[in-house]
Amino acid sequence: VIVLPPPNVTAALHIGHALTAAIEDAMIRWRRMSGYNALWVPGVDHAGIATQVVVEKKRERKLTRHDIGRDKFISEVLEWKDQYGGTILNQLRRLGASLDWSRECFTMDEKRSKAVPEAFVRLYKDGLIYRDYRLVDWDCTLLTAISDIEVDHLDLKEETMLNVPGYSTPVQFGVLISFTYPLEGGLGEIIVATTRIETMLGDSAIAVHPEDKRYKHRHGRYAIHPFHGRKLKIICDAVLVDPTFGTGAVKLLHQPMIQMTLRLESDIT
Repeated sequence: VIVLPPPNVTAALHIGHALTAAIEDAMIRWRRMSGYNALWVPGVDHAGIATQVVVEKKRERKLTRHDIGRDKFISEVLEWKDQYGGTILNQLRRLGASLDWSRECFTMDEKRSKAVPEAFVRLYKDGLIYRDYRLVDWDCTLLTAISDIEVDHLDLKEETMLNVPGYSTPVQFGVLISFTYPLEGGLGEIIVATTRIETMLGDSAIAVHPEDKRYKHRHGRYAIHPFHGRKLKIICDAVLVDPTFGTGAVKLLHQPMIQMTLRLESDIT
């Protein structure tokens, strides 16, 4: 059995879909010719956030999905699916794909909608998935978490003004700012550099390169957060920290990130 990787209903098929279909079609026909009962299942994917964004952009009215309500918006998404889902399946037929069209499915149809929570419950009961606190990518416009693959990363070399949803004027990015954290016990201070000074309230630790001679006597010591008194452990990481960039001392946010990336003991607070 081969399940056609369901194309997203965000638009029509492109050359990549045609390549995948051709390869799978060759595999399924070869198996049939070899005497196997080979099944190739067709379908389309609702594509979640991607389709939501496309549908919202296509709406001529200025009302948002929040204004019209969940049920109305879902009905518009399904209308979009009927339009582009049909186009996609017709394209597959024109390609000559030997799919079993009697088994056509959609990832939001009743059967699949019931199967998804059932699968997650079984995986959870079997200990194969778990729920925990982790960093997520948050979209300030869609007001939801999104996957890493949907994030566009920009490598800024200098001060750059960027448009940010919710702001009427461009926002400044790419400026390196240095500030000082006092060390515990009045043993001096450590200067960290960051492009995100506004996140300092969430700082949980400070990382330095283990071979950086400037900080060798600071390893394992603590800095004190000036606003709420939190102790920030000074830890070492040869991968995360570039000693030639900024001050060579990097502030770290959130305990889960510290534990995952630096494999620290769980008592960092």
